[in-house]
Amino acid sequence: MIRPTWDEYFMDIALVVARRSTCLRRQVGAVIVKGKRLLSTGYNGAPQGLDHCETIGCLRAKQAVPSGQRHELCRGTHAEQNAIVQAALYGVAIAGATLYCTHQPCSACSKMIINAGIKRVVYQQEYPDELAEQLLTESGIELNICRRI
Repeated sequence: MIRPTWDEYFMDIALVVARRSTCLRRQVGAVIVKGKRLLSTGYNGAPQGLDHCETIGCLRAKQAVPSGQRHELCRGTHAEQNAIVQAALYGVAIAGATLYCTHQPCSACSKMIINAGIKRVVYQQEYPDELAEQLLTESGIELNICRRI
């Protein structure tokens, strides 16, 4: 029996969470962990109670917006944002935690990660946003890639 490392274990969970995504362009999942305990999850999709892109279409696709640009045109909330908001909604402290995400966070999510006090980010796939990586590195947040298939 080959037992997964903790990073592999929590990345596997993030991959399952991503399957709930309603985004037509990219399915992203995130989990927040502290002390080897799962605190919060999130996936990308429309805000609670609103129609999903799979129902009404994707404005970014219609306008041919390149990946990593013009995030304000997306009706969806990113997985990292949803995981942070869910923790706040239920009063779960995430300062000092690790965020596992199927994709490298964008610059908007990186700012939230920094302000939430998350200390480590583990991701599987890269995302074309140089500012995001710069912000996380500058803030002292540890970035790690976990290639999990």
